[in-house]
Amino acid sequence: MRSTRPFGTKGFVSLDLKESVERPVTTNGTVKGYRMPAEQRRGRKIAMESTELDAFLAGARTCRLATSSPQGPHLTALWFAWDGTAMWIYSIVRSQRWTDLERDGRVAVLVDAGEEYGELRGAELRGTVEFVGAVPWTGAPDPELAEPERLLARKYHGADSMTNPDGRHAWLRLVPDKITSWDFRKLPR
Repeated sequence: MRSTRPFGTKGFVSLDLKESVERPVTTNGTVKGYRMPAEQRRGRKIAMESTELDAFLAGARTCRLATSSPQGPHLTALWFAWDGTAMWIYSIVRSQRWTDLERDGRVAVLVDAGEEYGELRGAELRGTVEFVGAVPWTGAPDPELAEPERLLARKYHGADSMTNPDGRHAWLRLVPDKITSWDFRKLPR
């Protein structure tokens, strides 16, 4: 599918919006049934390699998740966990974000870092979120949530597991259809 968008005052630029590609299960932990994002087409020279992207997403502390509502886009900052294949988000269920996602699960997520131009790096993930587990989360053992719970607990609480469900949060999983990454530190100086 092609999309034409205005670009500055000199006309239009055409972008390819490529569907994700089905790939077989690999030995690096890719889960059967997950789709791997299509290869980034533009900006490949500054795109992160898969190991760089995994390290960046695993180490970053905050993402910005954009949803669509009847009033227009809704953008929120959230904590998340990255398992190498999916982004896991622990979200409040009585929120505009959750309402938007029940209506339309398509999202864009931005994770970025850097202060000076030559330090900028980040990733945009696009796809459709899935609701996983009990809503709200009860803390009852769920094999599908064991790894994201462990990752989030270690990242933000320095613990091996999450405890004390508050009756207000539940889990979202984003297996991206498309990932676009950049690392301006790779630009020639």
